[in-house]
Amino acid sequence: MSNTITEFGDFQTPVELASRICRLLVANGHAPRSVLEPTCGVGGFVEAASIVWPGAGLSGVEINPEYVAEATKRVSERATIQQGDFFTFDWGALLERQIQPILIVGNLPWVTNAKVGSIGGSNLPEKSNFQNRKGLDAMTGKSNFDISEWMLMRMLGWFTGRKMTLALLCKSAVARKALTHAWKNSIPIRSAIYLIDAKKEFNVSVDACLLIVEASSKGVFDCPVFHSLDATRPQQTIGYRQKHLISEVSAYEHCRHLIGISPFKWRSGIKHDCSKVMEFTENDGSQLVNNLGEIVDLEDTYLFPMLKSSCIANGRVAQPHKWMLVPQHAVNESTAHIAQDAPKTWGYLMRHKALLEKRGSSIYKDRSPFSIFGVGEYSFAPWKVAISGFYHSLDFRLVTTHRHKPIVVDDTINFIPCQSREEANLFLRILNSELAREFFGAFIFWDAKRPITTEILQKLNLLTLAEQLGESIPVREYEGAQALLLA
Repeated sequence: MSNTITEFGDFQTPVELASRICRLLVANGHAPRSVLEPTCGVGGFVEAASIVWPGAGLSGVEINPEYVAEATKRVSERATIQQGDFFTFDWGALLERQIQPILIVGNLPWVTNAKVGSIGGSNLPEKSNFQNRKGLDAMTGKSNFDISEWMLMRMLGWFTGRKMTLALLCKSAVARKALTHAWKNSIPIRSAIYLIDAKKEFNVSVDACLLIVEASSKGVFDCPVFHSLDATRPQQTIGYRQKHLISEVSAYEHCRHLIGISPFKWRSGIKHDCSKVMEFTENDGSQLVNNLGEIVDLEDTYLFPMLKSSCIANGRVAQPHKWMLVPQHAVNESTAHIAQDAPKTWGYLMRHKALLEKRGSSIYKDRSPFSIFGVGEYSFAPWKVAISGFYHSLDFRLVTTHRHKPIVVDDTINFIPCQSREEANLFLRILNSELAREFFGAFIFWDAKRPITTEILQKLNLLTLAEQLGESIPVREYEGAQALLLA
C-alpha cells in the first residue's frame, strides 16, 4: 500500500456503491436541496447525487489537486469542486451558503493518527486530547484514534441551527464512537447504521458501515443496525443508557439490574511490549528458547509459566509451554537488585537492552531499566478466572499453577485474581452462566479490535449475579485478600 493511500486513507468509492447509497436515502425520505461531499476524492458521491437529486446544489472539497481536476471533469458544471484541507477549511462559510436541508455525504479516510504519524505524514488535525483520555490511557494505544473519528465529531457540531443529515462511510467502530459522542453531549439526533462488505467494495479487511445521522427536534438514544444496504429490518439495536454504550438494547433491558460496583476487581495481564526478549518456549529438551531463536540459561527467580489469548480461548490452560520473564512485582519497582539476585538474568537483559529501549510506548520513559506494566501482587495469585480479550468467545477459564509457580498471563487477557480454589470455582460457575453471557452480550461489540475489556467486565456486580443464581459469595471471608488485590 502506497504512502499516499496510507496517509489519506484513500479508498475511492465505486460509483455503483455511491448510487445505491443515494437511492437508499431517497427511499428513506431524504430530499436535500444541497449536497456536500467534504472529502470528495474523484467525485463518486457528487456524481451519483447529481443524478439522484438533479435540482440540488452540489459541492465537494478535496485536498488532492489531481483529484480535484478529475472530479471537476466528471461533474462538469453540475457541481462546485474546491481544493481544501479538511482540518483548516472554512466550513462555516461554506455551510452558510448552502440551502437547507443539507446532506453531507461521502467516504471518510480509513486511517489512524498513529499510522499517519508513522510514515511522517501531515494530514492530521491539530494535536489535542479530544477524547479526554486520562493517565496511562492518554499515553498508550487508547489515545490512538481514526482520523474520521475527529472529522465526524467536528461535523456533528455543524448540526446546531441547521436542518442537516450525515450519510458517511466509515469503520463501524468509528460510527459507534461518533454516536456515543452525540449521545453523551445531548446532541439531538436520529441515526441508523447499514453494514457494508468492505472487502468486496474496497478490498480491505475491516468492519465498515454507512452511518446516517440526522438532526432531530428530540434526541433518540437508539440506533438500528441493518446487516446490508438492502435490509429492511434491523438485526440489532444499539443505544445509550445511563452512560453506557449498549450493543443490544433488549438484552440490556433484561439484565440492567445486574449493573453495579463489585468488590472483585478485574485485571489485565502483564504488558512488556517485547516478546522477542521477554517470552520463551520450552523445547523438547526442556530448554528455554526466546523469540529470537536463542537458547537461554536463566535463573528460575524471575521466570513464570505463561498463557496467551489463544490458550485461554481454546481451553489449553493446564500445561503451559511458554514462560515469561517478569523483572518486577510492582509498577515502578527498581530492577537494579536483579544484578545480585539473578546475575545470569541481569546479563541476559543487558545483552538485549537495545531491543527493550526501542519499545515505542511513552509509559516506559524515565522508568527503571527493563520495566513492565500491568503487574502487581494480583499477577501472581495462585488461582485466576480468565478470559481472552481478543477471541469471540465468552468462555471463562480456570488458571492455576504450574511446577509450583503461579501462571501469569499477557495483556490480551483479563482475569479476576482469587485466593482459593473454592472461590475461583464459584466465580467460574456464575461467570459461565447463561445470565452472565446475556449481560455481557448487551455491552460487547464483537467487531471491536478488543471486544472484551476490563471496563465491560467490571460493569457486572458479581454479588448480585450470584444471589440471583442461588449462589453465595462469602465476601467477609475474603475482605482482607480482596483489599490487597484491589490496591
